[in-house]
Amino acid sequence: MAAPIEEKDQATQDPRKEGIASSIRVVPHVPKGGIMFQDITPLLLDPKVFKDTVDLFIERYTGKDISAVAGTKMCRALRILEEGIEARGFIFGPPIALAIGAKFIPLRKPRKLPGEVISEEYVLEYGRDCLEMHVGAVQQGEHVLVVDDLIATGGTLCAAISLLERAGAKVVECACVIELPELKGRERLKVTPLYVLVESH
Repeated sequence: MAAPIEEKDQATQDPRKEGIASSIRVVPHVPKGGIMFQDITPLLLDPKVFKDTVDLFIERYTGKDISAVAGTKMCRALRILEEGIEARGFIFGPPIALAIGAKFIPLRKPRKLPGEVISEEYVLEYGRDCLEMHVGAVQQGEHVLVVDDLIATGGTLCAAISLLERAGAKVVECACVIELPELKGRERLKVTPLYVLVESH
């Protein structure tokens, strides 16, 4: 069984997080009116900040008995994945997985994965969507980290957790670069821990 991941003293804020926060651009009304899109493109264009972002996750999860990283699908203009949440989750997931010696599992939009899949529908802050994962991507009892760039309402992460648990995996934590606390996505995760690098208000 994976041990709980210990929190470091919050009073000693890592200075790397300041650089990450300042590299995130807010674009109003994308993908639709009223949505404040958190654009991580400037972060990706700065090699030092990009490396700092990945390194903070690697430092947290190295030696934590995690056998798979899953990233979610791309629904916000750019996507990433670690257990494979598509789009931006795909950006951070693979380097983290490689560094901690875990496999990477992409969680993708419908009809993007060939072969037999299982799926999970969910509600976003601006519509509905669906995640799919290959049958057999995880084994019973495997410890999985779910990675995405952002948590807003929590719908994507909840769908990822449900998908993985249906396949018999244990989600030990969700990790995001950005959290929008006002949307209370953290509360929807219930017992699954959430780790974020920066908050956006």
